[in-house]
Amino acid sequence: MLRQRVITAVLLLAVILPALFHERIEPFAALSLLLLAAAGWEWARLNGHGGATALPIGVGLGALLALAWWLGALEQSWRLLWLGAGAAWVMLAVVALGRGVDGWSRWPAGLRLPLGLFLLGCAWLAMVQARQIGLSFLLSVFLLVWTADIAAYFGGKRFGRRKLAPSVSPGKSWEGAISGLLGVCLLAAGWIWADGSGWGDQGSVYTRLWSYGALPAVLALLFLTAMSVIGDLIESLVKRSAGVKDSSQLLPGHGGVLDRIDALLPVLPLAMMLVTL
Repeated sequence: MLRQRVITAVLLLAVILPALFHERIEPFAALSLLLLAAAGWEWARLNGHGGATALPIGVGLGALLALAWWLGALEQSWRLLWLGAGAAWVMLAVVALGRGVDGWSRWPAGLRLPLGLFLLGCAWLAMVQARQIGLSFLLSVFLLVWTADIAAYFGGKRFGRRKLAPSVSPGKSWEGAISGLLGVCLLAAGWIWADGSGWGDQGSVYTRLWSYGALPAVLALLFLTAMSVIGDLIESLVKRSAGVKDSSQLLPGHGGVLDRIDALLPVLPLAMMLVTL
């Protein structure tokens, strides 16, 4: 299993990194569009659609995003969209997690599918526009989510006692979540210091939030870190409701695309919302 995970990770990096660091936006936009279309296919399957309908749904999501791209969506301001996506994620955090795993299947099928596709589309648009702002900005958002996850894992392993959401994700603890927040704060402090010392380009999400003042920046980091946990929990809830361990097997050894980007889905549009207020 470890060998399979490593091989898949190496192959993914070999494709993603050149697109991410390319001077033009098109390679990254196209690659991320394909990944989000695959995530749309996975979302359809997790919500009761078989192969005969799930594939057209994923392809349809990709086609709609490509059409939006062609119509100039990447050059538009989407402040209201980021607010709408943020409201949807907060609603999911309160209502879906409040109702638990059994409650998810009682949501109307006509709501679950389009809501998920809408949020996937928002994540793609936010991701590409974040890359347009600058590589430093996008990487700082990625690293916020990855740092929160890694710090939460090790903090939970060492100090975890009180379960965060035992019926949804038994491995998560409050101590792990707090460790994740502390890790993000340390990352932010280091990045802000580096930017202020001339090592960075002043383009990170941390420096931009810091420009609002210390208290708003800390509250924003708390919010983004909490929402990264929410993204992970929501996907775990949906998978448990569907009775599966992984969203798919598209990425051997890693599960599916949703398994890899779940925590990023709420953070990307919310980060864009916070820096474009």
